[in-house]
Amino acid sequence: MNFTLQTILRAYTVGYIYWFLIPMGCTAILMLHHLVSGPWGYPIRRMLEAGSRMFGLMAVLFIPVLAGMWMKILYPWTFDEHRAEMLANPNYAFKMRYLTQQGFTVRAILYFVVLIGLAFLLNRWSRQQDAATDSETELAMKHRFEAISGPGIIVWALVLTFAMIDWVMSLEPEWFSTIYGMIFMIVGILTAISFVIVLLRSRASQAPYNDTITPQQYNDLGNLMLAFTMLWAYLNFSQYLIIWAANIKDEIPWYMSRSMGPWSKIALILIVLHFALPFLLLLQRNVKRRVERLSRVAGMMLVLSMVDVYWLIQPAFEPDKVLFGPMLLDLVFIVLIGAIWLAVYFWQLKRMPLLPLHDPRFEGVLHHEHGD
Repeated sequence: MNFTLQTILRAYTVGYIYWFLIPMGCTAILMLHHLVSGPWGYPIRRMLEAGSRMFGLMAVLFIPVLAGMWMKILYPWTFDEHRAEMLANPNYAFKMRYLTQQGFTVRAILYFVVLIGLAFLLNRWSRQQDAATDSETELAMKHRFEAISGPGIIVWALVLTFAMIDWVMSLEPEWFSTIYGMIFMIVGILTAISFVIVLLRSRASQAPYNDTITPQQYNDLGNLMLAFTMLWAYLNFSQYLIIWAANIKDEIPWYMSRSMGPWSKIALILIVLHFALPFLLLLQRNVKRRVERLSRVAGMMLVLSMVDVYWLIQPAFEPDKVLFGPMLLDLVFIVLIGAIWLAVYFWQLKRMPLLPLHDPRFEGVLHHEHGD
């Protein structure tokens, strides 16, 4: 198999987006936990915080994308002829004022500055709460978490939306969707919650988790996964229905390539395995309350989210066929980037105690009634 520079860069993009979505999802779930103070968040809080600290690595791994050659190979709006055609079309001219190499670079830097800054505050205050020696300091940290998490989720949503428009949607610059960013939000959150459940399963029998986690907390995590699974299906169906009903020639090519021909088989796999099967499984309490069973569903969701990212990105390059060679290369880069990501993640996870030490909300969890 002969791999060109373009196929290598495509594969890198698929792997990068997949692993970028996990820290994005971890940060969102962490802020959600601080807002609602649910008991489900305590066993996984440090796992989520470690995930939020991965933005530094993701910024480093994004440096090749910022290279001018990378953009000129992957993104059609950088091609002179394509750009001239879009500028001549009044329906696309406004996009070209936004899609510039300088704007792409400046916005990417801004995204990472915001994300790293948000994660820094959440983790710094968490360390300060661990070091607290009085209840007033503990409560002050709790209020800080709540104060930043509300606006933080809004900022997070805006950053992820614009990042996915820049990095993924602009691979097909003629196409657009108003809920495209929301779809990636749900994919990121669903992938992150699946990741921490699998990680929790690997440590459930070890201290300190074996004495603190209850079946009800597993049940809550399963319900959270169920909610975002349904939201994933709702958003994808809504986008498809609106585009199908409108039948506008500028919009339908995106779905024509993904819902017909060879890519339709992957779409069917996603409908069945990314929604229907986990939906039915997560309706059952005996699945959600047993971490062994719940982690199997979560592991399946991790793989299917990978397939989802692949289905969202690769048809932009090969709309009429699914090639084994590029697919294999995509898997190689997912594994390579994943190996680096996981090595840094577990190093980050060891930097803080596995459970919060002085969270004033944590005492109630420790005394939570255990059930089956």
